Amino acid sequence: MVISIERAEYLKDYLIRFAFSDGTIRTIDFSSFLNNARNPMTRRYLDKRLFADFSIEYGDIIWNEYELCFPIWDLYEGQI
Repeated sequence: MVISIERAEYLKDYLIRFAFSDGTIRTIDFSSFLNNARNPMTRRYLDKRLFADFSIEYGDIIWNEYELCFPIWDLYEGQI
């Protein structure tokens, strides 16, 4: 089965709630990932306004033309 992201809702801070194509709903906290990132291009998403400005394209969540993205399966499993 191919899993895709149907909806993503910014909740607060670094929390996003995902709705996947099979009906699974998962809330993921990206704070640890962002706070531990060493790449300045990733760390810039500690700015909550930038972090909240994502889109869903082709069933995947992206920020700023794929500047930041995550494997769908990892998000589905709740791990980043």
